[in-house]
Amino acid sequence: MSERYSLELWVEKYRPRRLDEMVDQREIVERLKEFVREKNVPHLLFVGPPGTGKTTAALCLAYELYGEKWRDNTLELNASDERGIDVIRTRIKEYARTVPLSEVPFKLIILDEADNMTGDAQQALRRTMELYSRTARFILIANYASKIIEPIQSRCAIFRFQPIPKEDFIARLRYIAESEGVKVTEDGLEAIWEESMGDMRKAINALQAAAAIGEVVDADTVYKALGKVTPTEIRDMIKLALGGNFLAAREKLRALLYSYGLSGVDVIKLVYREVTSARSGLDLDERTRLELVELLGELNYRIVEGADDEIQLNALLAKMALIGAKRGRA
Repeated sequence: MSERYSLELWVEKYRPRRLDEMVDQREIVERLKEFVREKNVPHLLFVGPPGTGKTTAALCLAYELYGEKWRDNTLELNASDERGIDVIRTRIKEYARTVPLSEVPFKLIILDEADNMTGDAQQALRRTMELYSRTARFILIANYASKIIEPIQSRCAIFRFQPIPKEDFIARLRYIAESEGVKVTEDGLEAIWEESMGDMRKAINALQAAAAIGEVVDADTVYKALGKVTPTEIRDMIKLALGGNFLAAREKLRALLYSYGLSGVDVIKLVYREVTSARSGLDLDERTRLELVELLGELNYRIVEGADDEIQLNALLAKMALIGAKRGRA
């Protein structure tokens, strides 16, 4: 293992400690800083996709409110693990009724993954939020607002976190790589961006995993670290099928299925990504692209409903060969 490689988890090592250090989410940061200046925080509900900074924002808010004493005045629970009504009635209620140990007249209770709480627990939480509002403020963190009952939503100021823009996302990864002395290429950063789908936590873990197995983090190293198929392999299979070479395309498909242990749905998603990507280099006209997307949607439905993966994927390649032949005659 390289001496430069840190055994510490980079996700935690590079987690922002202050609101100003957060990547993007500027409007949310400004509103939270106003709460800090006023020393007055309402109950909050943070909603958004994974890895967009919800938990980080809650912890940064706690740190800026209480300074070094933030741990003494903050209770952080993962509601997906402690999701029952007993936790609300005992641990949370006992903590909420205690006096804060700071100038701020209330403590913070952070409930991560609150959308996994049971309905009964949410009903009990609603009453607890009312009874102890003078000594405690709640920050609920959820991926889906629809899974939080309406009475709780109405008691909270709702903050909706958006996926981090690509430029800020890649800039943060580049900063981490430079800080750790890791050489990372542009195609490596692009690969991490595509695989993480805007999830910064997933991206940082991917960067650390790739740095552990290669001196240079490029696209191939990233896919190897994640155990994922490279876009080139999918692209080659599509080109063979569209070129009318069905048997060679089928051999490629079987290699993907058995070497990587992919399911039929996984393969369809990978093919879909290449077909719809402007950078795939497949040179598809718009009509062909539309035909392929329609075909992928139909086969995805069949597989999800229980059809055999390999037969359906072979049918996909056969249909691609027919589309390619028709395109060649046009």
